[in-house]
Amino acid sequence: MTARTAPSAAERGQATVELVALLPLLLAAGLAAATLLAARSAHEQAGQAAQAGAMAVLQDGDPRAAARESLPPTTRARSTIAIRGHRITVQVRPRTPIPGLAATLTASATADAGPAP
Repeated sequence: MTARTAPSAAERGQATVELVALLPLLLAAGLAAATLLAARSAHEQAGQAAQAGAMAVLQDGDPRAAARESLPPTTRARSTIAIRGHRITVQVRPRTPIPGLAATLTASATADAGPAP
């Protein structure tokens, strides 16, 4: 059996330097993951809102109001709803931790309520 010696001061310092060097990489990975989750959430919200608008068209309701109501209150200000006949298109800008990416990652979904009667 070999005796273990305590790490020297130089070895402890090396571990600290490695940890400090790794922190920016961990921060970048965390921001990237948060950005991807925000983009995916925006895509889901746009799809659900477009579907709600199409259902309102089929039920002779107000598609814009139905689409807007299906969005979470915090998302409504970052969304646009376009209606062309029976086709509802909803765009949602995600709330990203990196502000410049929100416009690039805007999600768009379209739902069609079918041909006009």
